[in-house]
Amino acid sequence: MSITDKTYKKLSIQVSLNGLSFCVFDTLSGKPVVLHNIHFDSFQRSAKIEDLFASVFREHPELSHKYDEIEILHSNNLSTFVPTALFDEEFLGSYLQYNTKVFETDFFTFDALDKYEMNNVYIPYVNMNNFFIDQYGSFEYKHANSVLVSKLLDLSKNNEERKMFVHVSESHFEIIVVQNQKLHLFNSFEYKTPEDFIYYILFTAEQLQLNPENFKLELLGSIVETDTFYQIAYKYIRNISLFNVSDFKNNFTEKENREHFILLHS
Repeated sequence: MSITDKTYKKLSIQVSLNGLSFCVFDTLSGKPVVLHNIHFDSFQRSAKIEDLFASVFREHPELSHKYDEIEILHSNNLSTFVPTALFDEEFLGSYLQYNTKVFETDFFTFDALDKYEMNNVYIPYVNMNNFFIDQYGSFEYKHANSVLVSKLLDLSKNNEERKMFVHVSESHFEIIVVQNQKLHLFNSFEYKTPEDFIYYILFTAEQLQLNPENFKLELLGSIVETDTFYQIAYKYIRNISLFNVSDFKNNFTEKENREHFILLHS
């Protein structure tokens, strides 16, 4: 691409079965300038995902603009982190079979997190990738959890305290425990009730010998203090807070920065 063709803009789209969100970045300043979230209700989810995405593209013409970079983030709970020392690209499916149901027809891929000497093995949404090939021709894609874990590890530099983060999505949440750029635990749980939510958090804490009276828990993703999920965690864990986003310099609200943490750091 010649310099006259450059737009100095990057488009990131985070996709899931529940909808998609997208962000436009000014690559000169590195700041996000446009953010939209589109949620599919239960009625819409009975339609073909390609038709739903096509409708979103019609309603949001900025998705069809020219960009220097386009990145698709796949958001699901079909991923697992594998240390580089134990990783073999020939056996991707075997790493996932312990925490999710896999089929011979599944397509497996991975993101290399070289800085942290591990790989995120996952199943992307192939039909969604095919849709974006028709729209853009070429693009990069990765798993949302690769962005999430990398950023949390970056932020843990020089902090020797073990800290638990919980990233909340509509149907599942991720628990990440880090200490000075070391990943102690990553796991994903499906949930429906507040009781499901606190059970998995306390069970994980117990396995890692983290005392609910002492360890720090920070919540991010789709959660606010008035949620019943936050309230039940507050009841059982002494040091709990929403993830601090005050250092993130953009024009979006704290709630948006917390909810779209992955997309805004892609």
